[in-house]
Amino acid sequence: MFTGLIEEIGSVLVNGATNGVTQLQISAPHVAGGVRVGDSIAVNGCCLTIASHRNEQLTFDLLEETVSCTNLGTLRRDDAVNLERALAAGSRLGGHFVQGHVDCTARIITLDQTGADHRLEIALAEEYARYAAEKGSIAVNGISLTVAEVSKTSFVTWIIPHTFRRTNLKEAQPGDLVNLEFDLLAKYVERMLPQAFATPVQSPNAPPLNPVEYAVPSEEKAVEAPPTKAINFQRSKDPQD
Repeated sequence: MFTGLIEEIGSVLVNGATNGVTQLQISAPHVAGGVRVGDSIAVNGCCLTIASHRNEQLTFDLLEETVSCTNLGTLRRDDAVNLERALAAGSRLGGHFVQGHVDCTARIITLDQTGADHRLEIALAEEYARYAAEKGSIAVNGISLTVAEVSKTSFVTWIIPHTFRRTNLKEAQPGDLVNLEFDLLAKYVERMLPQAFATPVQSPNAPPLNPVEYAVPSEEKAVEAPPTKAINFQRSKDPQD
């Protein structure tokens, strides 16, 4: 688990296949000083495991899926990458919950300076548009950012000077490919809502439920008043009456 607060901009040393294994080697003077082999590092927002560690150099093995689903496969020597160590228990959570599981890649449309800030617009594929919400969180190359605007084909986020200086966005150009990870909560809500309106879970030994009884009412039926039963009031047959 990560927070989206970048600790260091690393530099790519090697990125290629050796004996059928794709390896990414990065120079990380700051981050390398506090990690061990087997630790997790978010590289451009992609959670990777340190395979070897020598001085300030970190080496990672890349799966084929990682290469195909992220921008790590496009990296070349001296390219800048965002680095973040895994969140330690008891640490402050300054960004948002970032898993390091990249959902997709997308192209930068524009990156324009406005005053001291920068306006970043990124393309948004239709199948992922439902995960982007104004004022919601998103990780771009591992950076925790807030969505400012959403359209059918893109979203916009604003970059403050500190974030621009301390991440590889300062070297980004329109057309560059970036890694996107959408808010974890949005994906769980999407997964849970259909099940919440489905037939309730029952014990294996319980009698089958009546599907009509547990069906979700239509909009018309939902506003109907419940049926009432007629009450027959009769006088008691008291002999003294």
